[in-house]
Amino acid sequence: MFIIGIAGGTGSGKTTVVRKLIERLPKGEVTVIPLDSYYNDSSHIPAEDRQKINFDHPDAFEWPLLIEHIQRLREGQMVEQPIYDYITSTRQKETIPVGPSEIVIVEGILCLHNPELREQMDLRVFVDADADDRLIRVIKRDIVERGRTVEAVIERYQRVLKPMHEQFIEPCKRYANVIIPQGGHNNAAINMMAKFIKQQLRDK
Repeated sequence: MFIIGIAGGTGSGKTTVVRKLIERLPKGEVTVIPLDSYYNDSSHIPAEDRQKINFDHPDAFEWPLLIEHIQRLREGQMVEQPIYDYITSTRQKETIPVGPSEIVIVEGILCLHNPELREQMDLRVFVDADADDRLIRVIKRDIVERGRTVEAVIERYQRVLKPMHEQFIEPCKRYANVIIPQGGHNNAAINMMAKFIKQQLRDK
């Protein structure tokens, strides 16, 4: 098993990098574990207070559960991946059965932040993008997918996203083996990474 961690700021192009990487790797041999699925369950918190949760802070995630799941996958066991409801900010009763595969990608803004999780990874990747580009993508996404106004998105960016990026996400670069500038548009970097992963699998 080859475990890859792909981190980067909100709107940096992580999802596009993952999609293009999967297209270049052996079909059916890649499992993606989204860090977002492992947000702490907030069902015990009053609904109005859930809106105050900082989802870009490391404390928002249940790291022990994610680490346990990665370890179990490496041991060839099935795991039950949580399903997180972003509208209610709660974890659903249903789960997604996930089995081991040749390649496991852990993807999320802070997946290189936790030392124990990093130790599980065979390759650590940071997807980089200019702050202006990330903000534009966040505005477009939040307006279309989440029905927010431009003003609300910018206010949240200045209050939460920007300071959390500078304090926690950007420093994760130091742990990366590979930094991909220009996000999902950098096909040359994605091609090189896919070639490297295939070679590692052959060598194993």
